[in-house]
Amino acid sequence: MTGQLHGKVALVAGATRGAGRGIAVELGAAGATVYGTGRSTREQRSDYDRPETIEDTAELVTRAGGRGIAVRVDHTDPAQVRGLVQRIEAEQGRLDVLVNDLGGEHLMDWHKPIWQQDLTKGLQRLRTGIEAHMITSHFALALLSKQPGGLVVELTDGTAEVNEQYYRSDCGAFFDIAKTAMHRLARAQGEELKEFGGTAVSLTPGWLRSEMMLEHFGVTEENWRESTTAPPGFAIAESPAFVGRAVVALATDPEVARWNTESLSSGYLAKVYGFTDTDGSQPDCWRYALEVEWPGKPGNPDDYR
Repeated sequence: MTGQLHGKVALVAGATRGAGRGIAVELGAAGATVYGTGRSTREQRSDYDRPETIEDTAELVTRAGGRGIAVRVDHTDPAQVRGLVQRIEAEQGRLDVLVNDLGGEHLMDWHKPIWQQDLTKGLQRLRTGIEAHMITSHFALALLSKQPGGLVVELTDGTAEVNEQYYRSDCGAFFDIAKTAMHRLARAQGEELKEFGGTAVSLTPGWLRSEMMLEHFGVTEENWRESTTAPPGFAIAESPAFVGRAVVALATDPEVARWNTESLSSGYLAKVYGFTDTDGSQPDCWRYALEVEWPGKPGNPDDYR
């Protein structure tokens, strides 16, 4: 798909690390100009307190073949988001792809019922996981809708089917509400963009080998299968590039409107479009979870790659 997005402009809100970075880089590899936003810069870390920066992401986008532009933005602040979109319009005159990957995994309160969770962290989780998405769309879609063919991708965790069947009590209520809300937000945006020739979807990666996850299990992207602390299901994990390739497949599909308002996964789209992860496989995490892992049935993660 190299060069297929040349002349197209993308905004990846939350591009500092993880899925956001993977998506930004793959859009760059397809030739797009990518505005990557976040709050972690080389001069100032965010409350994540991690080393990844938006400048690093922008350089990776450019190195991949696109044009990466780093902009520090707090997406819970409407004034900052308004200024970002005004800048994109002034510099590019258009916006073709919006990816909302705003969350706050550092705000997780694991394995606790709602009355035992930290309320301040939980409410902040909702602000970054829902409110920030809506603030960003409020300003960005005014620009994206000016020409037909625009694509909005709401990043979430789990398909609508998964989230309907299972409540993941290890993650808790604040996480659950934020993630399931993205399906409805994509539906709303898709319905509203239809008459302008736009498409909106919710999209979930599988078990992501993000920088934080690799660090947690004491491995790198090069030796991730050698972890001695990861559970067996980690064998189905995918790189951030995989969900990035899913976004590129959608953004380069002339018939992308067929997916409007749908809930999609990287593993499912890989089968439809034929792209693979960096190791040449097509991991289908959610099918493995529904058919094997969560029902407690026999099965090998490698059979789902």
